[in-house]
Amino acid sequence: MNLPEDAALTEAGLAPDRPRGRVLVIACGALAREILALRDAHGWDHIALTCLPAILHNHPERITGAVTEAVRKHRAAFDRIFVAYADCGTGGQLASACESLGVEMIAGPHCYSFFEGNDRFAAQDDEITAFYLTDFLVRQFDAFVWKPLGLDRHPALRDMYFGNYTKLVYQAQTDDPALTAQAEACARRLGLDFERRVTGYGDLETSLSALGQKP
Repeated sequence: MNLPEDAALTEAGLAPDRPRGRVLVIACGALAREILALRDAHGWDHIALTCLPAILHNHPERITGAVTEAVRKHRAAFDRIFVAYADCGTGGQLASACESLGVEMIAGPHCYSFFEGNDRFAAQDDEITAFYLTDFLVRQFDAFVWKPLGLDRHPALRDMYFGNYTKLVYQAQTDDPALTAQAEACARRLGLDFERRVTGYGDLETSLSALGQKP
């Protein structure tokens, strides 16, 4: 299934009825490709996916409301709902909303942490000076980094935004030489050293595995 990278609402596997044991994952659009790959690889055919626009990460104050609306919209059609967002800049508001709604979510501050593995990421001593890209952000670098920061119009702003960073860390979910080349090009554009870490799906896979067993 080919999904748009940033659709207003991407739905895969939703059905109007309510089969027993059906699980809905409400996710950031930046995770759609990865979640569908995991679902297909593991045969989790009882898991459906609905994605909110990835561009919400540029407006984290909107994430909690959007997730809450999605949970309420789909709750009656599923036996269980799981939120595939970490805190993602909501300052704990998303976690509080999920607790109130009675739904689970991925632990961690953001996707860079859970892709790396939350424990491992927390132990990194260079996190504060590293700029991270995932597979999705490498593909969407211009749309989600370069243009929103105005660097397409004012390239001199690069040093203001990235002067305190030392390197770009590409967290590779897949082994794709073309994406690695793109990530290296992004590092050069930002004037940063380049590091590639093969993370796979990290804690995202661990979290979804808990949903993978049918009742």
